[in-house]
Amino acid sequence: MILAAGRGERMRPLTDATPKPLLDVRGKPLMQWPMEALAKGGFTELVVNTDWLGAQVAARFGANPVLEGHGALSISYSDEGRDFGGALETAGGIVRALPLLGEVFWVAAGDVFAPDFRFTQAAVDRFLASGKLAHLWLVPNPAHNLKGDFGLSAEGLALNQAADKYTFSTIGLYRAALFAPPYSSIAAGNPGGVKAPLAPILRAAMDNEQVSAELYTAPWTDVGTPERLAQLNTPK
Repeated sequence: MILAAGRGERMRPLTDATPKPLLDVRGKPLMQWPMEALAKGGFTELVVNTDWLGAQVAARFGANPVLEGHGALSISYSDEGRDFGGALETAGGIVRALPLLGEVFWVAAGDVFAPDFRFTQAAVDRFLASGKLAHLWLVPNPAHNLKGDFGLSAEGLALNQAADKYTFSTIGLYRAALFAPPYSSIAAGNPGGVKAPLAPILRAAMDNEQVSAELYTAPWTDVGTPERLAQLNTPK
């Protein structure tokens, strides 16, 4: 699942007429980078949630885009703007899309740039064998999030409480069971359009040792401001 429903307020005025995931990064839409990485890993059935200017996303990629050098993808859209008049936040959007997803699935944000990340079947297999409900990739804290989000134990568990915390990259593997009781009270498929963040669900599961994690140290950018976008597009 590629998350592409956000308004991108901090990116204004760039996002007044263009959804943030379609902003150009090094010659292609920002969200195309994780799409291509997923395709390279053999994951060709995607779900994309949309809201702000979501019609542009669907028009840009359609249902069966062919990405040069990466083959064809099959995309299903979860149009939160059409169905509910606004974005449902991360957990609300995931639960809404669950009928389109499998029992185990990747989630990545369409506004994060991690050009070297590899989505692999081996990672899925390790996750399945672990029995955990989620596996997160954490990154060293950037300047805009120095306090971090989650800790990481020596055993590879994500920690709700820790002296040292890392930043959640937004990339993770999940079981559908995480988005059901006791961790989530949103009805299956979110027919009521409940808005809900992901962090409280993850934190509750972490307290029960149901979330694993690893540190990712390759280039990673949360493209949250025009300045960060400009830095990515500045020739080195």
